[in-house]
Amino acid sequence: MDKKDLRIVYLGTPDFAVESLRRLVEGGYNVVGVVTMPDKPFGRHQNHLRPSPVKSYAQSVGLPVLQPEKLKSEDFLEQLREWNADLQIVVAFRMLPEVVWAMPRFGTFNLHASLLPEYRGAAPINWAVINGEKETGITTFFLTHDIDVGDIINQVRIPIHEDDTFGDIHDKLMLLGGSLVLQTVDSIIEGQIVTKPQAAFVQNESQLKPAPKLFRETCRINWNQDAVAIHNFIRGLSPVPTAWTIMQGAEGKEETVKIFRARPLSSDSSLQPGTIISDGKSKLSVATKDGTIEILELQLAGKKRMAASDFLRGFKIQQYSRFA
Repeated sequence: MDKKDLRIVYLGTPDFAVESLRRLVEGGYNVVGVVTMPDKPFGRHQNHLRPSPVKSYAQSVGLPVLQPEKLKSEDFLEQLREWNADLQIVVAFRMLPEVVWAMPRFGTFNLHASLLPEYRGAAPINWAVINGEKETGITTFFLTHDIDVGDIINQVRIPIHEDDTFGDIHDKLMLLGGSLVLQTVDSIIEGQIVTKPQAAFVQNESQLKPAPKLFRETCRINWNQDAVAIHNFIRGLSPVPTAWTIMQGAEGKEETVKIFRARPLSSDSSLQPGTIISDGKSKLSVATKDGTIEILELQLAGKKRMAASDFLRGFKIQQYSRFA
């Protein structure tokens, strides 16, 4: 089979999913249609609609787009059937019902940003960095009834360096994912697919690390942890959705602060965790369970992201201020 004869439907929404779609289109593969999320309202009054990055790219290259509210609606299913896909590819979309993923004759495969079976769930890159992993990777696997448990097709591994952020790993895996999607499609075309059940990688299912969806409260810093754990937490949420804390002044005033970059320090501290330590000029540190962590980049609510030294030039730290 030639790649132009394989009819592909692509399902994805965010920036992460654009690279794989772009590689398919520019590689001459026969993408017959794209499915993405409905446009989202934005603006002060929520009266404008913003298309997903995948929709924007698809329209720029003339691909037809479907944006179903409900994946089981008959109108959507009928339109999907009309595309007569041989294969569906899912990258950063939503959970599909069986009536959708079982439709093509070659099935549906997903690109997942972890080394499955570890980090099944919505935020695999964030959690791998938060948990201090030394490596992660990208996986293609065939969809089945349960989330992220289908047979593995291919995997690529990369290291996580000690200062890598979520953003760093996201961009590396996005590019690797584009290559792995093409490799997986080529294997299907050539009839050389060899899969492995995820059970072959699992010794104890209960010990697998999950990657649940992140919510605002999930991203609040706990200063009672050790400095390395807090550092990993901050970089695992940087630049989005971003770790945050509350700065409490001596007079009871509170400010929400987002923290984008930090580094653990080796010195011990006898101060209460969360206590702010600063020279008022360029250095801003915080006491933790086992020492201190230096804040390098942060953002006050309504202000721009800035280096700690710039922050200190415009904001006076009150004595006994603390993060909570």
